Amino acid sequence: MTEYRVIIPARYASTRLPGKPLQDIAGKPMIQRVYEQACRSQAAEVIIATDDTRIETAAKQFGANVVMTRPDHESGTDRLQEVVTQLGLADEDIVVNVQGDEPLIPPAVIDQVARNLAQSSAGISTLSEPIDEIEKVFDPNAVKVVADVHGYALYFSRAPIPFGRDSYDMAQRSGALPAHMAVQRHIGIYGYRVSLLHDFVQWGPCALEKTECLEQLRAMWHGVKIHVEQAVVTPPAGVDTPADLERVRALFSQ
Repeated sequence: MTEYRVIIPARYASTRLPGKPLQDIAGKPMIQRVYEQACRSQAAEVIIATDDTRIETAAKQFGANVVMTRPDHESGTDRLQEVVTQLGLADEDIVVNVQGDEPLIPPAVIDQVARNLAQSSAGISTLSEPIDEIEKVFDPNAVKVVADVHGYALYFSRAPIPFGRDSYDMAQRSGALPAHMAVQRHIGIYGYRVSLLHDFVQWGPCALEKTECLEQLRAMWHGVKIHVEQAVVTPPAGVDTPADLERVRALFSQ
């Protein structure tokens, strides 16, 4: 297994769930649950990146490595780039971005996305899962991805792609799933080469990214290959709302 590091961006502010990283889940803050899952992967190091002293204090209490970052980052990717710069990582080093609101993330998918990047010529790697409900095909919150025969992304979109010309009814937002291929939903975990992170923050948002509100399109706009593979284990949904939090709490209390 190629050496890699995990970076977990963690912000205190959340419109739907204030103080999300510090919300209690069975006696531990959420960020600790995420950190412990990441530590079960084969990562050489797991780092929490935050701009909030409350998160820093909590993380240090359970023994995590913490890097403090500026508060003005527009995205988690910008925060990652500051962290790799502070750490002085080499251009060829690999980091995996694990979201701080996924306390159930399987360690196997963290390893998978790092391994796939190391074994490819891509600048970014990520994962997907098959969609088995037509409603998700038309759901703009479920990002779809189409890849080529070698596993490199052709496009990411909130629209129904690939479009089932003979099976979709756009007016009714219904129909049958395509018979010839599985529609893939993008799973938001990324592996990055450090050199790509440095380039990414210099480019600024592109037209496609602004239109779809999908940050990964910035990299594709500039010709970066993104490797996509179906996840070996489907990660459970993360925590975005109070209802999500109660769902996860219930799982830990079983």
